[in-house]
Amino acid sequence: MRTTITLDPDVEALLKRLMIERGVSFKVAVNDVLRSALSTSSPADPAYETPTFAMGEFLLDATHANRILADMEDEETIRKLQAGR
Repeated sequence: MRTTITLDPDVEALLKRLMIERGVSFKVAVNDVLRSALSTSSPADPAYETPTFAMGEFLLDATHANRILADMEDEETIRKLQAGR
């Protein structure tokens, strides 16, 4: 495929250096660099890890938290029904 690209000056300098080091043409240097950068075998960025912090002992027993929240939700629903909403 033939195409025209505009290179930033620093990229042009890097490609010229690569051409000299490897003794290859511009076309070969560009193809090698692009092939390497686009290769699926390149390692992926490491997954971001969220920092964790010790927060001390629990101050509240949350064993029955879901039941308590459900009861509170039921009470709110009853209140709204009684108010005619």
